[in-house]
Amino acid sequence: MERKKASDFPQELLNLFDLYVHGDIDRRAFLEGAQKFAVGGVTATAIWESLRPNYAWAQQVPMNDPRITTERVTVPSPEGNGSIKGLLVRPAKATGKLPGVLVIHENRGLNPYIEDVARRLGAANFMAFAPDGLTSAGGYPGDDEKGGALFRNVDRQKMAEDFVAAARWLKGREDCTGKLGAVGFCFGGGIVNMLATRLGADLNAAVPFYGGQPPAAEVPKIKAPLLLHYAGNDKRVNDGWPPYEEALKANNATYTMHMYEGTNHGFHNDTTPRYDEAAAKLAWQRTLDFFNKYLR
Repeated sequence: MERKKASDFPQELLNLFDLYVHGDIDRRAFLEGAQKFAVGGVTATAIWESLRPNYAWAQQVPMNDPRITTERVTVPSPEGNGSIKGLLVRPAKATGKLPGVLVIHENRGLNPYIEDVARRLGAANFMAFAPDGLTSAGGYPGDDEKGGALFRNVDRQKMAEDFVAAARWLKGREDCTGKLGAVGFCFGGGIVNMLATRLGADLNAAVPFYGGQPPAAEVPKIKAPLLLHYAGNDKRVNDGWPPYEEALKANNATYTMHMYEGTNHGFHNDTTPRYDEAAAKLAWQRTLDFFNKYLR
């Protein structure tokens, strides 16, 4: 399929797709809303297909890349769903202990894009663990549509505990320096903000990409430095930033926020037209620099 960019679509259509992706409307409602953009022989279904992820585009670091080793692991989560599975990535030539980075997916489960992000961190000499919040529902089903449906059925509170358990497990590994970072996207960005409140000083660096903000009352518990990435056109998430910033300032938190003007929610995800190459590369370099500063 020909690769399209966000600029190939009207912003109103991208906003409609954002509502669909986040479960605010169902597929039928999206198709009905997209109907007015279906011109020149293009159907609403074809528009929907063109906006969906194409995972063939996402592989920057292949599974068999000689720079890394990967393994599937299961982490106990007694406070959550009992256990959580995920992908553990380490640099192939690692000597001595490494800082750990937890990688948290969007609201679809551990899809190929997020696995690739974990491998990118492994290639950058971090030990990365990408847990699958859908473990209790059988794991990521190989399809984002099905993943989104499963996601709605998992107890959010228990899933949150699964991610806390995964973070503590990674930090406590014998081959980890004890320095822990977390990066997450969309839903995962919200989880990173939550982990910053839950883990306090046990988290050493937090990078939420377009993530929902924690309640202001929880912000005093944040001790980790934050690097926050937001998309300029993402009103739904951005509306929560001013009160969050106010609370961060009131609690003397260490934070840096970058707003990527003209970009859409999901701009780092290189499997969909919402991907913005320039913003994604800049945000990722800033993320690596941030982790190198606070985790080494």
